[in-house]
Amino acid sequence: MSHRRIGELMTREVVSVRGDAPFKEIARTLSQHRVTAVPVLDGGGRVVGVVSEGDLLRKTADQAAAPGDLPAVPELEAWERAKAEGTRAEELMSAPAVCARPDWTVAETARLMEVQKVKRLVVVDDEEQPVGIVSRRDLLGVFLREDDDIRREIVEDVLGETLRLGPTALTVEVHDGRVDLAGRLRFRGMIPAVARMCATVDGVVSVSTTRLTYDTDDTARGGTRS
Repeated sequence: MSHRRIGELMTREVVSVRGDAPFKEIARTLSQHRVTAVPVLDGGGRVVGVVSEGDLLRKTADQAAAPGDLPAVPELEAWERAKAEGTRAEELMSAPAVCARPDWTVAETARLMEVQKVKRLVVVDDEEQPVGIVSRRDLLGVFLREDDDIRREIVEDVLGETLRLGPTALTVEVHDGRVDLAGRLRFRGMIPAVARMCATVDGVVSVSTTRLTYDTDDTARGGTRS
């Protein structure tokens, strides 16, 4: 099976700032390009961090309150205080940057986003230089795949090439990314394995195996026939 790579889905135009970029230049860059975060590059063009709207707003939140105003955010951590007092990208940024590689799959990238609690990743090459930006919205693009394409991959790659099942062994129906499998397998234990493999196909939303039957229940002691 082949999976779409991040290099196919990412936005190739990368808006970035230098490490010595001042606060207002960063704010202006975010506003002009209508983005919420930008990678920060060192002198060699390598990604060293990411500065976001949240990093800039921390300064506003930490401003000393004027008489009658709400108090500033209390008890900031030391690192938060340092960021709030920063005036350049290298002082304001989150580092190290969380980055992806162009050859990563959607699943790999989505897992990293979930673990790191981020909405987008900078995509870098082997030299750590930015080649694109991938967002959650970009990843959702795989679910726009046509049902016929999904069905063809399941029949030819999953069932045929990987599992070595004949072209008529199972019936595969796909509607809005929902896969419905029907037919008869040799062993009951094959059902969850087939379902898992179908679920890894790009664009699949769900897999139903309720219409699958089997000849032998290899999950029971001694094995029984259906």
